[in-house]
Formats: sequence, structure tokens, C-alpha cells
Amino acid sequence: MDEDTKSKIRTINEGLCQIQFPEYEKVSSEAPVFYNPKMELNRDISILVIQRFQKDLNSEINIGDVFGGSGIRGIRYKKEIDNVGSVAVNDISPLAGEFTKENAIKNSISIEENNFEIHQDEANNFLRKNRGRFDVVDIDPFGTPSFFIDSVAASIKRNSLLCVTATDTSALCGTYKAPCIRKYNAKPYKSEYCHENGIRILAGFIALTFAKYKKYIEIKLSHSTEHYMRIYMIIKKGSKATDESLKNMGYISHCKNCLYRESKSGLAGSLNDTCPICGEKLIHAGPLWLGKIQDKDFISQTIELIPEKKLNTSSEMETLLKKCENEADASPSSYDIHEISRTLKISAPKIDKVMEHLESLGYYALRTHFTPTAIKTDAPLEKIRDAVNDLSIGK
Repeated sequence: MDEDTKSKIRTINEGLCQIQFPEYEKVSSEAPVFYNPKMELNRDISILVIQRFQKDLNSEINIGDVFGGSGIRGIRYKKEIDNVGSVAVNDISPLAGEFTKENAIKNSISIEENNFEIHQDEANNFLRKNRGRFDVVDIDPFGTPSFFIDSVAASIKRNSLLCVTATDTSALCGTYKAPCIRKYNAKPYKSEYCHENGIRILAGFIALTFAKYKKYIEIKLSHSTEHYMRIYMIIKKGSKATDESLKNMGYISHCKNCLYRESKSGLAGSLNDTCPICGEKLIHAGPLWLGKIQDKDFISQTIELIPEKKLNTSSEMETLLKKCENEADASPSSYDIHEISRTLKISAPKIDKVMEHLESLGYYALRTHFTPTAIKTDAPLEKIRDAVNDLSIGK
């Protein structure tokens, strides 16, 4: 390690660990040792989800951290999750390996005695060299995970947990369409529920890639937070079950004029081109995952682990996870009350009042973590527009 690097070292405390890393002017993929303090919530949730998974598996687990950076994620997994066997931390940067080793020692983790391994390899090579070895694989790159999903699909074993992060939200949300088509083989659309669409595009890309290997996914938790999207899924295997799982693939069609939307399962079927409400042209997004992106029971039992872990983000985590749990059984997409008000050219009423009105009519209405001004509901658009209009003018 050169003297210039040593002079810029920063020390932080996160979870039960103390980590050192070289400080750079900004967080970027150019930094040879990557640490992002804004991802602490991501890492805290990961610890809870993996612990919850370990309790289900009821045995010692081995973890592969494919993009190790400073080593903080792998070190925390080893130190803060019960019944972890080996943790293999990989990063192509030799400097990252040096910091991972020093940080492991700083946190009383012996590389020889504690089954803590440090690898310096390209991510795809690392995954394929360790085929069938890990119970948990964590893919947390800077940018898109799409380059690595085929190697994960080829190498991961059945009944394992896959954790995937994507930070290229501008592509997944439709700000830049061409990169999304190129990386995820799906057309995005920048709607008011584009973050949910982004999660579904990512999930659909993973599902289709895994299907080649007769493997399929069961999503346990997903969330879109700040600049990234994160999905946790159990990997299953079997040709017939995989075929059945792919029935969750399809498209969402959207009318930008009146905000009508509809979802349709299937990869090869025809799609309606005209909005049935206003007659405008529908815009199609997909293929994407139309199945569940939250598992209510799994999330509920994950929330129960929060008090025993005592993490820095416990309050923020609980709020987020409860929203994810609450929207688990809702259908795809959501309605932004402010956007509906804009199309009606009226002031937006209070969201809670709109929800109460729809519930009084026998529909479900609930908040979504994706957008603070949106609700998920099974009410048709006409009923939502009527509720927004009536409440805005004080009926």
C-alpha cells in the first residue's frame, strides 16, 4: 500500500464492525477500494434476510460476497450472522484485497481459523470456479448486475439465497431506454410507478436467464431505496416448475393521457394498443415479472429479528419492511394521487382520505414504499378519479 493511499485512510463504525478504507473525492466505480456509506441500510437489511434464511435452512451456511470492496459486507456477515461457516470475499482489485485482510484482522477475524477467504478474481470467473459451493450469493456491483447473472444461474445451487443489487436505476426506470433494452432485454417506461417497474424488469431478466438452467426464482423481498434496487430470492430447480414460473412474465401497458394501465401475462401474446377509457395509444413496458415481489410471511418474520440485531438503521428498516409486507398481496403498479389530480386539473386531496373512500366502497387501498404520494388498490381507475375529484371539491 503506497504512502499516498495510507494518508487518506478513513475509519468508520458500522454494525459490530470497524472498517478502514481509502477516502476519495466521490464514490465511483473508479475507486480501487469501494465503500458506500449510503448502503448501510442495504447491508443491515441483508444481515436480517440472510439470518432469516439461515433459520429456515436450519444449518450452517456458506456465503459468497462477489464484490467485496473494503470487505465490510463479508466481514459483517461473518461477525453478525449466527451459524455462518465460510465467507468468501472477492474483488478484482488487489488493493481491495489488502484492505479486506486488514479489516478482517481489525475485527478479530482470522483468515486461517475462521473460514474467511479473500479472492482476487473477475466476478464471473469467481462464480464459475465456486459452482455449487455457496448457500448465499451476494451480487452488489457498482452499476448493473446484468453482466453476472448468467454466471450466477450456471453456478448457484438449488435452495440457495440470491441477493442482487442494481444501481443503474436511470436505465431500469426508463430515463434511458436503450441501455435498459441492451442490458435487460426489456423496454422500460418512465411512469409514476417506474421504480416498481424497474424491480420487475430486473426480476424478469433474472427469471428468464435462470430458466435456461431449469432454475426459477421465488422472491422473498424487494425494495427500491434512494439510488438502488435490491431483490432477495430463493433459487429452485426443476423444468416443469420453471415453465410454470415463467407464466409470471408479461407486460404492463400504460396510457399517459388518463393514467389507465393494464397488465397481461405471457411473452408472445398480442397487446391492446388503445386505451379503453380515453382512446389514446397505450405504451408497453416489458417483458417484466408480474408475479409477487414480496413474501408477506418471510418479511414478517424478518421484522421480528430487528430488536435482537440492534442495528443503526433499525427504525428506518422497520418502516420500510412493514410497507413491503403491507403491499405483498397487491397487484402490479400504483396510482399517484398527485398525477391523477394533475390530469383532472384539480388540487390533490389528502391521500389517507382517498384510501378511506375507496375502502368504504369495498376495495383495498394501501401505501407503497415505491412512491410516497401513491397508493396500491384494486379499484378501477374511474372509481379512483371520482374519489380524488369528489374529495378535492369537498363532497
